Amino acid sequence: MSEVNARIGEIVNKNDIVLFMKGTPLFPQCGFSSRAVAILEHLGAPYESVDVLQDMEIRQGIKAYSDWPTIPQLYVKGEFVGGSDIMMEMYEAGELHQLFIDSGLATQG
Repeated sequence: MSEVNARIGEIVNKNDIVLFMKGTPLFPQCGFSSRAVAILEHLGAPYESVDVLQDMEIRQGIKAYSDWPTIPQLYVKGEFVGGSDIMMEMYEAGELHQLFIDSGLATQG
């Protein structure tokens, strides 16, 4: 395993919910990252974020780590969930909130 993969694995596994994004939750640097943050904020579950623009190794490495070509990327309990479009579809269907409930990261309601 490469050093970058090890770093990414540590981030993914030590945080219940982590969003790899462009920018920060307070200042997203692309519309897709902004939408991902808005979804997570609306659901109210605590999450960590990683600004891939601050680390080019992570920016490239996360794409290989997940075998997913775009950013943002959401991980819940160490598992890759998807990018902004998948997050939106799951959110609209109530599946993302249910995933958080099933993972013990949110409550009903």
